[in-house]
Amino acid sequence: MEAFSDMKTPAFVFSPQLIDKNLHQLMEADHSSTEADKQTRASYNGHLFWIDKYGVDAQADTLLSWLHTVGEIGLTERSFGVDQIEQDLNRMRTLSFDAANPINLVAARLDYQLTKACLRYCYGQRFGFINPHRIFNHLDIEKQDDEHKYVQYRGLFDVAMDLPTSQFATDVLRKVQNDSLAALLHEVQPTDATYLYLKQQLPKDSSRAYRRRVIANMERSRWRRHEPIATQGKRIIVNIPAFHLYAYDGNDLLDMRVVCGARTTKSPQLTSKLEWMEVNPQWVIPMSIIKNEVSHRAGDSAYFARHRYDIVDKETQQILDPSTVSCQMLLSGKYRVAQKGGEGNSLGRIVFRFKNRYSVYLHDTSTPSAFQREVRALSHGCVRVSKPFDLANFVLDNPDEWLLDRIRIGMGLQAETDQGRRWLRDHPEKDDLKKLIGYVGVKPHVPLYIIYNTMWPDESGVWREWPDVYGYDDVIWKHLQPYLQ
Repeated sequence: MEAFSDMKTPAFVFSPQLIDKNLHQLMEADHSSTEADKQTRASYNGHLFWIDKYGVDAQADTLLSWLHTVGEIGLTERSFGVDQIEQDLNRMRTLSFDAANPINLVAARLDYQLTKACLRYCYGQRFGFINPHRIFNHLDIEKQDDEHKYVQYRGLFDVAMDLPTSQFATDVLRKVQNDSLAALLHEVQPTDATYLYLKQQLPKDSSRAYRRRVIANMERSRWRRHEPIATQGKRIIVNIPAFHLYAYDGNDLLDMRVVCGARTTKSPQLTSKLEWMEVNPQWVIPMSIIKNEVSHRAGDSAYFARHRYDIVDKETQQILDPSTVSCQMLLSGKYRVAQKGGEGNSLGRIVFRFKNRYSVYLHDTSTPSAFQREVRALSHGCVRVSKPFDLANFVLDNPDEWLLDRIRIGMGLQAETDQGRRWLRDHPEKDDLKKLIGYVGVKPHVPLYIIYNTMWPDESGVWREWPDVYGYDDVIWKHLQPYLQ
């Protein structure tokens, strides 16, 4: 506050002590919990950022010019305190102080509100106004104890993001003081085509529901700055609300219907790379399904035989007689329940694997009728694909015809090469399929994006609105309220 120590006129006197006191009172009264607001409170340590002995820095006008445009991105000027900033800015520049608004209160309030508005705006445009990792990974309870002291949530979001740090706040405020705020405000703007398209849609429809949908999808675009969806080369996009998969390669597009997770077992949003395939895979049943669907059938040999389930001791790898296995044994974690590969397997005849923390994958299905439904939120979290062989052909890099025919034969499809037809004649036993093909590597790996966008282009490239099947637009809208009021 030393800059004010010699600033006196007959009408008023700057007091570093009173300004500091007023700043502390403002911070104590500010209970907002956004990351930007927390950093605002943490940034003050005995000096102002926008005001010095010469008055209010012109950087305040630069910031206000951007804050007057927040309506163009669906937010409100009120949520950035624009009216209060303009009133106090006018008081400072016209020396219009009174008993209710003495100079030391106005100076403290103006500087604090400018910092808060600046950090809110820069954090939001650069990183997203909300943190999806924090929100979506604490949305659905997977399990908890009877007293609710232990709660485990279902993971629903795993997309790498740039996250704001205290250093970012320091850098922003340093640029305020170095007269380089204008450049920073340009730098933090999202520039990807999806965001810019959605921004253009806001003025075109005054419907509240439509605006909410556009604003929610604009926020999703802000999360993609670190890991944008590729626009070149091979890539696979699964859009959950559309229940559709889009596989792009240059000007070529393979698209297909998919089944995604049910509302109680949602498919997660993630980014990965498809690395390998398995033909006629064994399905190792997750413990959550064992608990909810299998364990109560313990001892029922007919049930396990009908579904072709093996119960395997994890320590000895011995296959147990189902009639000797109790419910408690199945729930102990010491035994693996796996469905034999082949026809009727829940994964179908082929599965597409990629690294992820949720043990989900793309796969064929033994119940293709589900693809005829309009709303296809039916799985335990994995994504079932309606054209599995076409997808296998897509992800492989210039596969030879014999490899493709081995995949066809393994999937129970008709052979298309002489070599394939000879193999079928010479190997009438189904067990021989295991020797024909199993693991198939995918090189180079193919980028995979499982997204949740309720506004997204369809297979013709036409932008469409998709149902908010998991209610995520409402979740985003709820957490955006500090910027919408």
